[in-house]
Amino acid sequence: MWERFRTLPGGTRIFSFAFTRRAPYFRSIRPRFVQISPNFASLQLPKRRAVHNHIGTVHAIAVCNGLEAAMGALAEATVPAGKRWLPKGMEVAYLAKSTSDLTCTAETDPADWTAGPDVPVRVRATRADGTVVVEGTINLWVTDKK
Repeated sequence: MWERFRTLPGGTRIFSFAFTRRAPYFRSIRPRFVQISPNFASLQLPKRRAVHNHIGTVHAIAVCNGLEAAMGALAEATVPAGKRWLPKGMEVAYLAKSTSDLTCTAETDPADWTAGPDVPVRVRATRADGTVVVEGTINLWVTDKK
């Protein structure tokens, strides 16, 4: 779907909206996908009042939702045919305040998908000035479709 929409005028916004229709819990963060390809996905998470915490920065859980959305897009673009994936867990470190729009990325190595049922996905959220605010790993469980 990404490949069909990304080249159309407004296509990335249409895709981002459709993504949140499929997974409604991502609607609150309003992700804007930038790139989706095997082993890599990137999105923008806008800093707006609805995702602020009590000190006016992007709430840590909103950031984690952005990271999980990027991971989900990567997984859908990368999972081998005949396999399915489920998230097993997330480990993140909060490194700095999220004071601007964020870029959330997810990345894997091709070998990760053939090594076994556990697939680690590296995730990172970066401020507009390049500062990494959250970094970690989302672990997937990849099994055969039944």
